[in-house]
Amino acid sequence: MNSKDVEVFLMVTQTRSLTQAARRLNTTPMTVSRRLASLEEDLGVRLLHRTTRAIALTDEGEEFLPYAKTLMETEQSARNLFSPDKQGATGQLRITAPSGFGRRTIIPLLPALMAENPELKIDFQLSDNVTDIVGLGYDVAIRIAPLRDSRLVAQRLADNPRVLCASPDYLARFGTPQLLADLHQHNCLRLSGVPQWSFMVDDHISSVSVEGRFSGSNVEGVRTLCVAGSGIAQLSAWDVQQELAAGELIEIGLRDAQPQLLGVWALFPTARHLPTRVTVFLNALKQAMAR
Repeated sequence: MNSKDVEVFLMVTQTRSLTQAARRLNTTPMTVSRRLASLEEDLGVRLLHRTTRAIALTDEGEEFLPYAKTLMETEQSARNLFSPDKQGATGQLRITAPSGFGRRTIIPLLPALMAENPELKIDFQLSDNVTDIVGLGYDVAIRIAPLRDSRLVAQRLADNPRVLCASPDYLARFGTPQLLADLHQHNCLRLSGVPQWSFMVDDHISSVSVEGRFSGSNVEGVRTLCVAGSGIAQLSAWDVQQELAAGELIEIGLRDAQPQLLGVWALFPTARHLPTRVTVFLNALKQAMAR
């Protein structure tokens, strides 16, 4: 499809006006209208509802929008590749990541990343839910949970074992569990919708149902209560590494089970060439985790 047609479509979605789009693109409203018609004919669908008073995206237009943005950003990245005055990564980098990992590990990277790449824009969304990264137009999704079968492309960034832990105060009051069965005698702090904890037993994954007086929708709530001495939690190593290092939490080793080894993964919508903005971000993230 014609990149100029796509550029016009994006400008119209921003301005919601053929006249305003034409003014910003230094062309005429008639040319804008013709390019929109050309794009719709090329795709075989109607992208916009156009009246004398308003312009709105059709359902097909909503679906096409993230792909249109990717098309234009990819073209710009290709041009920048051979530009004599290019300055690092450019375009908009769209990232989604779990809330706990995102706040502690990714957000601290972003100021330096933007300072080193003046033409880079970042749209960062924190979500503990499974996200449709293709449909929503994300460049990369960071995941720390076991991956389900998917058409997405995955790249392992680092190890991330699950850790069973509690505060020194809790263990002093209630004792330290030695076996998996001992967990039934303790107050287990868990994430909502995760009634079972997984361990490695004799080289197989074993899931154990746990009970407790608290469950929370995010890692921060579980970790906060764990540090406060309210119970035992099972979280990933990246979620509690600071508390373990400070002695606020103590890792619990069981004699008949080992922590399940997870990973930190980057997921991409396609296996084709990754934009420079994505590789720059991933390199910064890998360096931070290595430290």
